[in-house]
Amino acid sequence: MGQLLCGLKDYLFTKKSVRLLMIGLDATGKTSILYQLTLGELVTTIPTVGFNVETIQYQNVNFTTWDVGSRSKIRPLWAHYFQNLDALMFVIDSKDVERIEEAKDELWRVIRSAQLPLSTVILIMANKQDLPDALSVDEITKRLDLENIRSRSWHITGCSAVTGEGLYEGLDWLHFKLTGKATEEYIKKPMKEATNALFSNQN
Repeated sequence: MGQLLCGLKDYLFTKKSVRLLMIGLDATGKTSILYQLTLGELVTTIPTVGFNVETIQYQNVNFTTWDVGSRSKIRPLWAHYFQNLDALMFVIDSKDVERIEEAKDELWRVIRSAQLPLSTVILIMANKQDLPDALSVDEITKRLDLENIRSRSWHITGCSAVTGEGLYEGLDWLHFKLTGKATEEYIKKPMKEATNALFSNQN
């Protein structure tokens, strides 16, 4: 009985550690997202030249997170972080229409990389959704050609590093994919969407 209780305690309270890499074009808000998730507030950042490493603690998961510089000369170094990678967060500037094609090229270069484990799950964060004229998540999905990703598990969510909106929706998805357990908010989301759709249809 004691062993059973100890096993149950370990199952319920043991933290799972995972490796998360944050990349994307420069000036997309990666570092702002990182510190919004670790500190719960918006902090003043400067362009990342090397990398930042922080731990995002969420539910029963510790996300050891590398926020790596994104200038064009640094991008070839992203692959050095791919080994044993559990999750990859690719951040998009939803407002930067002129560079969406460049973002697509970089994302697909990563997706096709033989160095990226097939088990690595990919979360695309469409940041700056709080700004006027930002591309919608649906439009970004089309422009990045995400529907043609066949061999990898992926998800896209809109977010704002300024307000924090959408950030934990992304973490909920990562948590589910990496642990097999859905958070309460992850379970509630489809129910909320169905309810909103019902009322929208009635109006």
